[in-house]
Amino acid sequence: MDQETRTLLARIADALDRLAPPKPAAIDMHAADAFVWHADPDQLEPVADVNRVDIGLLKGIEYQRAQLLENTRRFADGLPANNALLWGARGTGKSSLVKAVHATINQESPGRLILVEIHREDTPSLPRLLRLLKSGGRRAILFCDDLSFEGQDEAYKSLKAVLEGGIEGRPTNVVFYATSNRRHLMARDMIDNERSTAINPGEAVEEKVSLSDRFGLWLGFHHVGQDTFFEIVEGYVARYGLPIETDDLRRAANEWAVTRGSRSGRVAWQFIQDLAGRLGCPLT
Repeated sequence: MDQETRTLLARIADALDRLAPPKPAAIDMHAADAFVWHADPDQLEPVADVNRVDIGLLKGIEYQRAQLLENTRRFADGLPANNALLWGARGTGKSSLVKAVHATINQESPGRLILVEIHREDTPSLPRLLRLLKSGGRRAILFCDDLSFEGQDEAYKSLKAVLEGGIEGRPTNVVFYATSNRRHLMARDMIDNERSTAINPGEAVEEKVSLSDRFGLWLGFHHVGQDTFFEIVEGYVARYGLPIETDDLRRAANEWAVTRGSRSGRVAWQFIQDLAGRLGCPLT
């Protein structure tokens, strides 16, 4: 190769280097106990203050709380633990429980676990994130809130492979927790459509719903009754020291729930925010 050709190739290489996207900055896994994953470009953004509810304020989900706490403690201790799917009605405390459990474990032993949130649209980047978490060394709860799939969305296949079936599999220092309004992570009409249009309906449906089978722990969440709803709002009132009599509180809370058409932890919190505003009390 003559000198002119070598010079030309060097210039081309320099030009390609300038056009290439910048390398992501090195990630300090000890910078925080919670992160949000961004896939374009790949980076973990530290979260200094997680928006969460104290685990003692989560009423009506005692069974789910005990199960998820036990599973997470085992994981934190380096023992086998299951991926968990928290499914059910909106506003019933699914994502609040995941964040509260993470906080509880770290209160028992500071820095024991990190919580890494991945958005639904970034699930195709899961293999890259898992490699990063594996090399980072810290034990991590990988959390996806409101996970579901629509239409011809094929992202569920990459998620299936990552959870259990891929060659690499899930790293031992990572467990995957997801919340969803759907038990099988997809709408019922999608499943019915598979049955009606596929050449082999049974196999088509099995391919779709088998994703939820990758979660060894299933926890169902449902709207609460009136007594539990009152217990939730009374817990918030005691926590924030709101000056209101019990009878007045229950009357106002019931009216709020009736106007919203449901009783749930989210509706209770929205009522408390309204009540605190009317009473002129900050929620701190």
